[in-house]
Formats: sequence, C-alpha cells, structure tokens
Amino acid sequence: MVEDMTTPLLSDSEAPADALPVCLTSPTVAILGSGDFSRSLALRLVASGVRVVVGSRCVNRIPSGLFPDAVELRNQEGAVSQAVCLVFMAVFPEHYCSLLGLQSALAGKVLVDVSNGAEMNIHGPSNAERLAELFPDSLVVKGFNTVSTWELQTGAHDGSRQVMICSNSTEGKKKVVQLARQMGFHPVDMGGLSAAREIEVAPLRLFPSWSGPVVVTFLLFLFFYGYGFLRGILLPFLAQGGHNAFYRLALDLVNESLPAVALVTLALVYFPGLFAAWLQLWRGTKYQRFPSWLDNWLQRRKQLGLLSFLCAALHGVYSLCLPLRRITLHRLVNTAYRQVKAGTEEPWDELGVWRSDLYLSCGVLGLGVLSLLAITSLPTVGNTLNWREFTFVQSGLGYIALTLSIMHTLFFGWDFAFHIEAYPFYMPPSYLLAVVVPCIVLVCRCFLLLPCIFTRLTRIRRGWESKRNCPVLQHHYVVANGIP
Repeated sequence: MVEDMTTPLLSDSEAPADALPVCLTSPTVAILGSGDFSRSLALRLVASGVRVVVGSRCVNRIPSGLFPDAVELRNQEGAVSQAVCLVFMAVFPEHYCSLLGLQSALAGKVLVDVSNGAEMNIHGPSNAERLAELFPDSLVVKGFNTVSTWELQTGAHDGSRQVMICSNSTEGKKKVVQLARQMGFHPVDMGGLSAAREIEVAPLRLFPSWSGPVVVTFLLFLFFYGYGFLRGILLPFLAQGGHNAFYRLALDLVNESLPAVALVTLALVYFPGLFAAWLQLWRGTKYQRFPSWLDNWLQRRKQLGLLSFLCAALHGVYSLCLPLRRITLHRLVNTAYRQVKAGTEEPWDELGVWRSDLYLSCGVLGLGVLSLLAITSLPTVGNTLNWREFTFVQSGLGYIALTLSIMHTLFFGWDFAFHIEAYPFYMPPSYLLAVVVPCIVLVCRCFLLLPCIFTRLTRIRRGWESKRNCPVLQHHYVVANGIP
C-alpha cells in the first residue's frame, strides 16, 4: 500500500507533452536595495517560489522581520555573488555610480532597472540607458517600474497584470519575461532600450487621456454658469436697481448649468463619429487617416461620456435637494396665501401637470440609460460583451439616452421659448442654447440612416473605394467592359 502511494499517477511516458516543467530548485535572484519596493518585490518573488537574496550597504540597519524569513540578507557584494543571472537594481538612479565597484561581479548578468523618471523628460537619456553605459558588460533590461508596491504585495490579480519590458538584449529580455510570468504578471515587450524613456515617465502622467475632456467640460460649465449669472442675476440687478437674486449662485445656478453641460457633453460623444462617417462618404474610402484632432477626439469619447454622466447625476442630486431649501417653503406659503386671498378652491393646472410629469419621466429614463452606458464602459464589464453587444449599448442606447435628454429639456421648456418674456435683454434661456448641438447630432444621425446613404457608407467600411481613390479598380472595370 505504501508503494502504491509513492507511485506517480502518470508515468513519464504518459505525461502530457505540453506540461510545464517544474523547477524544484529555482535560481537565486538578487535585489540591490532594501527599501519599500525591494521588500514588496522580495515578498512577491518568494511567494512565486523564487530564492531571493537582498543586498544592502548596511545589513545591520535592516530591522528584523522587515523581510520574509526565506529572504537572505547580505551586503551588496555577497548578494551579487549569490545571484545566478538576475539582479534587480532597486536603488535610486543617482546611486548607480556607487555600484561601479561591482562591474566585474555583474558582468554577464541581467540587470533589471526598476526606477522611474524624476521629471517628464523623454528627450534625454533614460535611467536604464545610463545604467547600460555604466555597466557595458551587463545585460540591462527595463521593467517592473510601472508595478506598484501594493500590486507586488497583493498579487497580480488584484492590480494591473501588465509589466512593460524593453531591452537591447534578447537573452536578457527572455529571462525577465519568464520571471514576470512566473510571478503572475503579463509581460509586454516594448522593444529596444530606447523605449525606456516612455516607460519611465508613464507613472508620472496624471490622467493623460482625461485632461482634454475635463478642460472641455469645465469650460462648458463656466460658459453656462457665467451666461446664467449675466442673464438672470447681474443684468436684472443693474436694470431694476436693487433686485437682489445673488442667493441663486449657490444652488439654483449650478443646477441650471449642470444639465446643459451634461447634454452638450453627451452630444460631443457622438458628434466625432458622425463627422468621421461624413468624411468617409466625401472621400469615398476608409483607408485615408483622419485628421489628428479628429482622431484624438474619437479616442476621448469614453471620458466625455463619463463626465456627462457625472454632470447628469449631480443634476439629479441637486434637484432632489430643492424641496429642502428654505426659499422653497417660503414660495409654497406665499402661493397658498395668494390662493386663499383670491378664494381659489382646489386649483388644478392639467397642462402644468402633464408638463412636469413628462419632463421628469424623460429625465429619469435618460439618466437610467446613461447609467447603463457608464457601467458598460468599465473594462471589467465591457470585456464580458462581444463587439455587437458593446456597439448596441454604446451606440444604440447612447442615442436613446441623447433623445430622452433632449425630450427632457424640451418638455421642461414647453412653450416658454415662444414667449417674449423668455428673452430678457434679448438673451435666450440656457436650455435653448444647450439643445442646439444635440439636435444637430440627431438630425445628422437620421440622415445617415437613409438607405441610399447607409448602403454606401456600409460598402465603404467593408473596403469598397470610389474610382477616383482606387485607379486599379477603375482599370479592371475598363478591361472587363472591353474598352482599350
């Protein structure tokens, strides 16, 4: 019975051919430096079954228990001598020169530079390139600098799995790629060591894809807020001599500006796609690149949509707070007093009831559909959808959300736009300005749905080109018709 328990279930001849080899004794990896990143990297390597030795300038100053018991602590010379082929340079770039005494010991070994850039400079040499100049006999690989200490400690599944790697050495890059996979990460080959300039400044960028959409949204808010302040507060105060409505600055004016910004921003999500479609129709081909500004606009549609959802959600929260205001209670009391004084019993405004119910219903439905768009734009949700499902949600439901938002605005305005009282100082209301761009987007979309236009656009996107753009097709057409 004991012999049966020690007999493997599969013999060597029955083992699957694609089984991964198991290394019982993992080669030792050295880490130069004893800081936070070194400790987190050691924890991850030990958890992945790698033998780790940490080299420090002063081993005695490292507190006991800082590193796992499986990690061997030695001086820098001892750590390098223990490393088989991989050495992580977990020290600041300004201290690279202090390691020049280890040139002979590091010769032929792979040096993994994990440092980040100190400033946004992609024109000068990178830290990895400087390290390669200091240690010409070593194989320098840039990697693991985009992985945080938290991701190293918690594991790759709780953070970003991608590890960007670059090097001029194919052999060194291969060893680092294997180690990254063993640690549970997904290595991404970025090319030669010159790519280290971009990799080092990547952690320094602060929301690079959000700067443009945030600026546009902020400028739209400033425009509508300033326009409402000028039209409804400042000019009446100057014209009527003492009509003080500055209390509206804190809540009323913000709540009037947010839906206008949300509506225009949502229209800006679909406007570049329509412009690109008309541009392809005019060119008669899909193989010509869009202008750079249009290409950047198309790449920022997700951010614009999320900012539109943010403004719409804030508008909903502000609207729920309106009944809590003291001025609302004051207006209700005044209205009730006027009705009692006028002898009005059971006042009923059926037209006003229809108006309020319609615009509230459209607003709630529009916010609900917009919430669905925001949820599906998250990578964890969007990755579960195929392309047709994702297109249906982001395009089909997106235009439904835009239509409901326009209807919400029009029902709110009702017939006020046709009254002269709605244009004080010859200035139209804000909602009338906000609905212009979305209406243009819907009209252009309806034109693209016409069969004659839709068929031609579909052919272009499937590779068809007009004769003026593809003379080869025109030549084939002439030959096929027997024209010399």
